[in-house]
Amino acid sequence: MQIQNLKTPALVLDINRVKRNAENMANRVRSFGAILRPHIKTHKCVEIAQIQTAGQFNGLTVSTFAEARAFVSKGFRDITYAIPIEAGKFVEACEISRDCERFAVITDDSTVPGLLNETAKRSNVKLDVFLKVDCGYHRCGVEVNSPDAYEIPRMIADSSNLRFAGILTHAGHSYHARSKDELLEIGKNERDLMREFAFALKAKDIEVPCISIGSTPTLSCVDHLDGIDEARPGNYIFYDAFQATLGSCSFDDCALTVLAAVIHRDPVRRKIVVDAGAIALSKDMGAIEFDSHCGYGRVFDLWGNNLNLRVNSLSQEHGIIKVENEEVFERLTVGARVRILANHSCLTAAQHSHYNILEGERIVDRWGIERGW
Repeated sequence: MQIQNLKTPALVLDINRVKRNAENMANRVRSFGAILRPHIKTHKCVEIAQIQTAGQFNGLTVSTFAEARAFVSKGFRDITYAIPIEAGKFVEACEISRDCERFAVITDDSTVPGLLNETAKRSNVKLDVFLKVDCGYHRCGVEVNSPDAYEIPRMIADSSNLRFAGILTHAGHSYHARSKDELLEIGKNERDLMREFAFALKAKDIEVPCISIGSTPTLSCVDHLDGIDEARPGNYIFYDAFQATLGSCSFDDCALTVLAAVIHRDPVRRKIVVDAGAIALSKDMGAIEFDSHCGYGRVFDLWGNNLNLRVNSLSQEHGIIKVENEEVFERLTVGARVRILANHSCLTAAQHSHYNILEGERIVDRWGIERGW
């Protein structure tokens, strides 16, 4: 099928860029002596996970139990659920673990190990449990100098039906770095803090089987991963306008766009309206700290040529684009197609049911997205 024949709005995935991004990150992590455990929340797609893990470690990171169940059913048996677990999910975690070789959860709360152990014992399963560590993001995780940083691992290790899996962190604050040098410093701190904390735990006779870190920005520029066991980037498989603005990649690395049709032209106000709104793109403002005019996505023509336009505003099903250039405005007649590179590919992908796989200039396949919780 030709791309222009897709019903709009449509999620278009450049498969050659996906494969290149997968190979580049796999080679980078391997060269650092660590294992790649990709975070599949970006794409939620079995076929893409198979590309990411081809010929290497088969472990994945997930953000929802729906993702875990879907990927386990397709043969992925080593899963880390990287959201702090709470009591309402204990039973389901135990159920999922029965179908896995290893199912790991995370916590930063001292009340969780005892209660989780009781549920695991009643369910007759053993769960791996990571300690979630705060390396500067301040969203979740224990501070490494807090009493809980040592008490929680000991509680897990002393439990009958839990295994202490190690320590895990995410440098989400890297998304606010204003230069590659600042990104590098955040990446170094993420690595060094976790490595030093592991030494401190071992000094208190707490073995640390795995040190797990990872974000796409930090892994794009960190100088080494000595002492780190695994990395868990996710966004690298698609990248997006935010990552390219941040410097984690180039715009030529960005693999995911939304195909949209022009549905209205306004020559007086110098704007066009497309049929991709908040439901198709999400309302993530992206790298507004670095680019105050980033809007809701960059606009390209059907063949991926940059039109130097942004989606300036959104309603549910409408995207409004200001077009000052007369030549470009004349090209964008009602029915014309554009491709929008969204600010945040993870949120954009989650708005859709499937990917339309682009190879060269043709749509060659359709891959489903495992949504829900």
